Amino acid sequence: MNEFRFAPRQSQSLTDKAQYTSPADKSGLPAGTLVHIGEKLESRCRITLTQYNTDTLIRREINSVTELQQLKNNELITWVNVDGLSDIKIIESIGQELNIHPLVLEDILSTHQRPKLEEYDNYLYIVIKGISLDYEKSFCLQYEQISILLLANYVVTFKEKADDTFNPIYTFLQNHNGRLRQFGSDYLAYVILDTIVDEYFVVEDNLDDVMDPLEDSILFNSDKEMLQTVQQIRRGLISMKRNISPLRELLATIQRIDSPLLQQRTLRYYADVYDHVLRVSDALDSYRERISAMHDLYLSSISNKMNETIKFLTIFATIFIPLTFIAGIYGMNFENMPELKWRWGYPAIWVVFITIGAGLLIYFRKKKWM
Repeated sequence: MNEFRFAPRQSQSLTDKAQYTSPADKSGLPAGTLVHIGEKLESRCRITLTQYNTDTLIRREINSVTELQQLKNNELITWVNVDGLSDIKIIESIGQELNIHPLVLEDILSTHQRPKLEEYDNYLYIVIKGISLDYEKSFCLQYEQISILLLANYVVTFKEKADDTFNPIYTFLQNHNGRLRQFGSDYLAYVILDTIVDEYFVVEDNLDDVMDPLEDSILFNSDKEMLQTVQQIRRGLISMKRNISPLRELLATIQRIDSPLLQQRTLRYYADVYDHVLRVSDALDSYRERISAMHDLYLSSISNKMNETIKFLTIFATIFIPLTFIAGIYGMNFENMPELKWRWGYPAIWVVFITIGAGLLIYFRKKKWM
């Protein structure tokens, strides 16, 4: 008898595998091992340093963590934004500079994290998903993991790619009298969260633009392409719900947490973000009900079209059944069939055929079967 065995998965060293695309690829590596998991959206890391208070605003791009050490200023709120996670050494150097736990650095590099909040002695670690639309395709969602480290007078953000997500924040910083310039790092973390959540409303508005015409035309244009569009939107809504739902717990925890990093006057702003997330989550539930109804409507439309076709074929067959019966009788070639010798037999049989067919059509119309 042949014996079948499962071969154990062999662990790979960091040099054996050029890219890790899923958490399963990291199987066998010790906890805290820093490797990037996910698609590399940027070929290099770009570090942007922003420092400000009510009187000063400095923004520059730096090339190394060494410059970050030299520019450290306790009198200014410092925001470090890292675009791209391809250079693991930069992430590790920032972690060493700020005394960040290795498991947190591991989560930053693993882009399949669920939105969450973790509290440590001198910092908070927040994970959130940025969601945007690929406008070149019909409702194609793009996801990006954004990690936030909140420290006293310090905020560090890690993004998978360079985009314009944070441009509104840089615009807010231009206002000398704005709350962003007057409040602390906890308010900056709030503004970052609020900016990311606002992008969800952009996706929601585009959903209306896609679903409204789709809902109007699905009864009249029920083809395979329409079904593919419905299924694509359905999968997108499920994915959005999976990435947005944990934010409710995250923001509720922030409001309950007792941390010196969060001032009481700032917590009310986090409550506003919580309300926004609730609105988006409720809207997603509504969209999921609509898309499910559209899916059922599509199936009903296909079924109705099939029923119409079957009804037409049934009526067509019903009309020809008596005609086939009569033709079958006179096709039996018996000797003693008087109608076969009749001079007007052929025209007469056509009159009978036409009369029966017309009579059946009139009967079907009266019964409203057609």
